[in-house]
Amino acid sequence: MSLPNLMTLSRIPFLFIITVCLLLPSPGPILALIFFIIAALTDWADGWIARRSGMVSDFGKLMDALADKILMVGMLVVVLSVNLLPTWTLFFVLLTITREFWITGLRLVAAARGVVLAAEKLGKYKTVFQIISIAFLLLSKSIVVDFGGSLDSGFAWFCHWAGILIFLAAAVLTIVSGTVYLWKYRSLMGDSTPSKSDNA
Repeated sequence: MSLPNLMTLSRIPFLFIITVCLLLPSPGPILALIFFIIAALTDWADGWIARRSGMVSDFGKLMDALADKILMVGMLVVVLSVNLLPTWTLFFVLLTITREFWITGLRLVAAARGVVLAAEKLGKYKTVFQIISIAFLLLSKSIVVDFGGSLDSGFAWFCHWAGILIFLAAAVLTIVSGTVYLWKYRSLMGDSTPSKSDNA
């Protein structure tokens, strides 16, 4: 088990640590934000280390995408459950979850045929928007709980609504990137097997 792969897998326990911190009184929310930022940074660091040290592997590519989805989908469920995302965003959360499971299933089909599907750029942009959105939402919670702010006005209000609006932008990217991905690898949903060049 290489260092990049360990960093990738660390995002899964980070999800549970962040959730526990978010449910605790002060300084729980600010710790949740810090741990989330660390977990998000591992998404960049594991790939950078793997490329620099020549430790890129098919396992790493698959698990990196899967760990990202577990962290982000889990965090969306968490912020929705603690009312950092309003109830009316439930449809977009479900849409995101559906897209992530569908793409993961497609990757598993490809892996069974000996093909590893790397992440697309639009999908990476979508993840970046999700990370920024959740960071803003966690920050708004921290301002209220740890620093006595209010979601009705001030910087906490700004962070809260910035997080919601960026999440909606991420939801649009979720639809677009998912559609592009499914179209590009549509042959996997049939009986034919894509060539290795499809993964270039």
